[in-house]
Amino acid sequence: MRAVILAAGRGSRLGPYTDDRPKCLVEVDGRSLLDLHLDTLAEVGVTEVGIVTGYRAADLTGRGPVTFHAPRWSETNMVVSLTAASAWLRTAPSLVLYGDVFATAATVTALAAAGGDLAITYDPHWLDLWSRRFVDPLDDAETFRLRADGTLAEIGLRAASTDEIQGQYMGLLRFTPAVWGRVEEVLSGLPPQQRDAMDMTTLLGTLIAAGEQIRTVPRIGPWGEVDHPDDVALYARQRQG
Repeated sequence: MRAVILAAGRGSRLGPYTDDRPKCLVEVDGRSLLDLHLDTLAEVGVTEVGIVTGYRAADLTGRGPVTFHAPRWSETNMVVSLTAASAWLRTAPSLVLYGDVFATAATVTALAAAGGDLAITYDPHWLDLWSRRFVDPLDDAETFRLRADGTLAEIGLRAASTDEIQGQYMGLLRFTPAVWGRVEEVLSGLPPQQRDAMDMTTLLGTLIAAGEQIRTVPRIGPWGEVDHPDDVALYARQRQG
């Protein structure tokens, strides 16, 4: 199993934290998000790790065994950035981890072991964390619905109430080469402007509409997304217990 860490974006909502570094080098409780990922992957036993770079790519030189550069990172969304690592995604099962999140080794192990061609992790108890991050949790939440068999039925739409959200997508995925081939087919059929603007939840929703079965794996232990300055202090307290 390989792992690809998506670290191309600017992270402008973090303000001064990313003025002089990529988002994945922002520290939480004295450790960068990238180092937290690398520690977790090592614990899980993943030895092949690639990093998709973009903003301040030189700062990530030597941070991982392999780097894939997304030259149009500032003009596109993360799905196009991820295609920079297509050479890996076409040839072996791969974990994909957003560079601005952290999760436990137990969660990543469960994701790696999930069946099917495509799997994601989610937080079924998302409201507790989102209530600490946002005055109104719905300001930064989208629909997330599961089928009776645990596969994903809906994701990424504007939620009118928490009843439409059975979990929070965490930014951790697992692709097999077969499903990545279908992703490339979807992208090749889109107009350039639509392809460049596609985010990951929109891609997942598009795959569901095309009949793709997406396995879902609930988190095991704490996790976090670092997207705003207040998140840095919040997660430092969380990691300290």
